[in-house]
Amino acid sequence: MQERLQKLISQAGITSRRAAENLILEGRVTVNNVVVTELGSKADPAGDRICVDGKPLQFSAKRLYILLNKPVGYMTTMDDPEGRSLVTDLLKEVSERVYPVGRLDYNTEGLLLLTNDGDWANRLMHPRHEIDKEYHIRVRGKVHKSQIEQLRAGVLIDDRKTAPATVSLIKEGEQNDWLAITIHEGRNRQIRRMCEAVSLSVVRLKRVRYGTLSIGTLKPGEYRLLSETEVRQLGGTEPKPVQVVKSAAKQTAKPQDAGRRVHKVQRDAKKP
Repeated sequence: MQERLQKLISQAGITSRRAAENLILEGRVTVNNVVVTELGSKADPAGDRICVDGKPLQFSAKRLYILLNKPVGYMTTMDDPEGRSLVTDLLKEVSERVYPVGRLDYNTEGLLLLTNDGDWANRLMHPRHEIDKEYHIRVRGKVHKSQIEQLRAGVLIDDRKTAPATVSLIKEGEQNDWLAITIHEGRNRQIRRMCEAVSLSVVRLKRVRYGTLSIGTLKPGEYRLLSETEVRQLGGTEPKPVQVVKSAAKQTAKPQDAGRRVHKVQRDAKKP
């Protein structure tokens, strides 16, 4: 059965459907040794040889859904020309290829989802679903009430106003205050740019919640597999069967210097 190439690439766990479109436009996808650059192109995974960067697509029967507490100093891309550490470096005991659902900046930490289920990832990232994402932000100096009100109402980024946000002051300090901001958009570096728009300097940024999921007790570098219930609650109730690896043991990786690409992964004896 023929399906769109970007969907097949996503289902193979290479990258998200949106990012797969870029691979096609860049001429990195071939079907039966012919380069394909049109987004409407289709192929049959049962009979066609589909390659990305010369490597044939391989489809896994297992569907993996992972919640990772991303440390600072890791890239949420599948490769980095500068050789910086990738979030997938932390998943040493995951044999299937998975990719991040959306992105967190190199210097942003917290809740990151990874999967090899392209349809599920696409639903989560589609703007129409408006999934809440909550961040805790430490800013330099004191936060004024007027700045909180501006963030709540929306600020201009690239000449376009952000949607209203839920904003509260959660901790006050002598030199730094902490804010909680919840948004449902996914614009590039949105939280940092929102803070910049109201003259707030971000010292630390951490995502603590994604829809119905929270970071819980996971330490930086630790991850766990989502349960089938969690997958369905977050990604909708579409009839596609959900396959989840039954093991739910918490994994941990001790992050080293940001430039290193090898990280020791250890099991945490506790269950999540």
